[in-house]
Amino acid sequence: MKQLTLEIEPRPALGREDFLVSPGNRAAVEWIDRWPDWPAPTLALSGPAGSGKTHLAQVWRVRSQALALDGRDLLRADLPSMLEEGGNCLIDRAELLAGDPQGEESLFHVYNRLSQWQGNLLLVGRSLPMRWPLKMPDLRSRLSTAVPVELALPDDALMQALLVKLFSDRQLLPGKGVIDFLVMRMERSYAAASRIVAEMDARALEERREVRLPLARAVLNDVSIAEEAETLSNENWFKEAEE
Repeated sequence: MKQLTLEIEPRPALGREDFLVSPGNRAAVEWIDRWPDWPAPTLALSGPAGSGKTHLAQVWRVRSQALALDGRDLLRADLPSMLEEGGNCLIDRAELLAGDPQGEESLFHVYNRLSQWQGNLLLVGRSLPMRWPLKMPDLRSRLSTAVPVELALPDDALMQALLVKLFSDRQLLPGKGVIDFLVMRMERSYAAASRIVAEMDARALEERREVRLPLARAVLNDVSIAEEAETLSNENWFKEAEE
């Protein structure tokens, strides 16, 4: 008999002391720690999905008391009116504003207002502004002065530490060899690690299983199949959109 589980997502530890520092993200950490001593009003933070951008952005938001916004929502919002004089601003998924007339216009005015008030802007996305398909020359010119910082994919040591942290966040103690097994075979990203640990947690509760190698093998196999299906679905969607 399967055990019923409650849909309660554990709260991740997102403090500065909880961020795992490695050679691939050390520069980004140093820039966040350096605030407010930035050489430019804007810092652009980029990296692959789950690379720790959100964690670092959250650390900066708390320290700077910045207004936190999302690029997708801001395509339809009056972004500049949300700002307060003397404040700072964080925009996640900021690249979504590029190429959209409303989005670029809003971002342009946000940049100008923050510069006028001597506030700071943190842009977070999967790519740097220099690679965005910006249509507005004035906005392109302003964002070219942003400090570009990229996070790299984690190495073995960081992946091991990350998995330990994710299991700890859920109060789980993995069995011998589980973490090494996952590191050797899983996709090398923060997002994949989070997804696998969450699935192992759910199945351990539902099926009353221990967090050991058999469970890790089963979850890793199913997650890999799901990711392949999702990739195929996305490719088909793009093909249909182009036709």
